[in-house]
Amino acid sequence: MSPFQPSILEDLKNLLSPSQVFGSESVRNQHSHDESYHTPVLPDGVVYAESTADVVKLVQYANLHHIPLVPFGSGSGLEGQVVPVHGGISLDLTHMNRVLEVLPQDFLVRVQPGVTRTQLNEVLKPQGLFFPVDPGADASLGGMAATNASGTTTVRYGAMKDNVRSLQVVLANGSVIHTSSLASKSSSGYNLTPLFVGSEGTLGVFTELWLQVYGIPEATTAARAAFPDIESCVQAATDIIGAGISVVRMELVDAPFFPYLNAYKQTHYPEAPTLFLEFQGNAKSVQVDLEITQEIVQEGGCQAFEFYTTAEQRAQLWETRHNAAYAFKHAHVGFEHMSTDVCVPISKLPLAVTRAKQLLVQTGVIGAIVGHVGDGNFHVSMAVKPEDPEDMAKAYRFNEKLVYYALELNGTCTGEHGVGLGKRKYQAKEHGSALAVMQTIKQALDPSDLLNPGKLVDPED
Repeated sequence: MSPFQPSILEDLKNLLSPSQVFGSESVRNQHSHDESYHTPVLPDGVVYAESTADVVKLVQYANLHHIPLVPFGSGSGLEGQVVPVHGGISLDLTHMNRVLEVLPQDFLVRVQPGVTRTQLNEVLKPQGLFFPVDPGADASLGGMAATNASGTTTVRYGAMKDNVRSLQVVLANGSVIHTSSLASKSSSGYNLTPLFVGSEGTLGVFTELWLQVYGIPEATTAARAAFPDIESCVQAATDIIGAGISVVRMELVDAPFFPYLNAYKQTHYPEAPTLFLEFQGNAKSVQVDLEITQEIVQEGGCQAFEFYTTAEQRAQLWETRHNAAYAFKHAHVGFEHMSTDVCVPISKLPLAVTRAKQLLVQTGVIGAIVGHVGDGNFHVSMAVKPEDPEDMAKAYRFNEKLVYYALELNGTCTGEHGVGLGKRKYQAKEHGSALAVMQTIKQALDPSDLLNPGKLVDPED
């Protein structure tokens, strides 16, 4: 990669426009990090793309001059995917934020990558439609696709890979491809769309996305079930799934989170391992699902079961869940927040969560567990001091032990946060010889390793 010269910014201003190119330290600093604990790195310049043509010009220029290029969305990631570890250009796609087309009869929508999920749902709501993937943060849809984001509704609607029908991608050489047709299935050619979904900006830059959308259901009811211990709480979650109940959300919030949440959101939830649940459908089916679920959790030792039918009640419940990490950070003044996630087969979830609790005690890490237990995915929030090598060593030790245990259970080192910088060291252990195949694909599509270098399948520096 060539050294970044000041004249490059002037070239880019001429190539695009002066209003799209920035070299000031303040703008560069905004693009040096995400919401993770990873060390920020300043890009040499920031470019705001406003069209696919802008992206093509920029990628061609970067390819010609061997300049690293890192796509940037809302910056809400948790594993450092947007940190420009080799400098270069941070390509900000937030100005490409238009909903381009809605096909209500096909349940499809075409968007630019800077559109956020909240913005999209505001556009869809008057047509009786919604986009279901909900990672909590109001992330950009391009970034969500790049990391294969999921979230609270995955147990019913799947992750981004299940809801992206097709992508328009600018490759490293500046060519533009469409990864598939709009048909709901195809047996023609390699399945490129899921290859690019989750590629974290290492194979190409997304400039348009076709997404699957759904009809807004007739009835929605949420519920909260508190348990005496985390083992019975997680077991109840697996029992609900095993009963075939079409639950939309199934979230675990461990007992240590509730003092933080109650103080942060002025709520009064009992400090016990708790499942937050949601059901959708017609009114009759929702009522049946709710009754069966109540029977299951009570048989599993549930100490308190409460349901919420109004939109206001449900909004408060899910706002509380989505603010778990922020409440944890708010309660630990002087600490930074480190989050890790793993995912295991649903039958192994009670083992994995119990093991995580034991590891927190053994390593002395301050932490608590929250997660999308309906699909086997859970997170651990940790309070850490990045300036203290000994404290960070404890957190890294916990993270590694948890990942290794998840892999022993035939799980994965990350269910939704992505690889980024924090999980790159585990790729060989998880994928074995398949990692070499991934690296061959990367080499074929980006031979100069200019698209988000130092990430995902790249060997560790």
